[in-house]
Amino acid sequence: MEIIQLDIVAIRASDTQNNAYVLLLKELRGSRQLPVVIGWCEARSIAIALDGTEENERPLTHDLFKVMTKEHDITVTKIIIHSLKDGIFHSSFYCKSQTHGEIEIDARTSDAIALALRFSCPIFTYEKILDKAGVLVRKNKKFENQKTTEKIVQKKQEKTYGEMKLSELKKLLKKAIESENYEKASKIRDEINKRGNN
Repeated sequence: MEIIQLDIVAIRASDTQNNAYVLLLKELRGSRQLPVVIGWCEARSIAIALDGTEENERPLTHDLFKVMTKEHDITVTKIIIHSLKDGIFHSSFYCKSQTHGEIEIDARTSDAIALALRFSCPIFTYEKILDKAGVLVRKNKKFENQKTTEKIVQKKQEKTYGEMKLSELKKLLKKAIESENYEKASKIRDEINKRGNN
């Protein structure tokens, strides 16, 4: 199976969930982005690693893991987001040591990415994941009247996604992507995928 390298584009506060954030990952050679909803603690840990300037009085869990693995001559070599089940991404990180070679360890995607940043290792996913959950971002495509667009999207959302026709969902998905509301796009995409699996 073909693997595709991803890079972190941004972390944004969730529009619909308290204490939740959307982590945007973009394929290196292409325009698709993968929106991943993560918790506040994980978002903070990722942001600290990205920024590289904030020092904590006590080590965060991901920093502690790095110290412990370094003491035992273990390094994290890569992260792979390998599946999507019920709207949740599943990942693994790969550790290498002199005694055990390379082993795969299951992890939450947010934790795996926080570790990838600390070990400066690449983040990958499979083509099938990007096909299923990726959103295509077109540059320089902005709505002239953003407020009007938001009203249209909100009006359509008076019906739940489960009550909408597939054609309505696809139109709504396109508008959510164009207005760069990736969290909303992710939820609509999940509903479309759920219908495809039934």
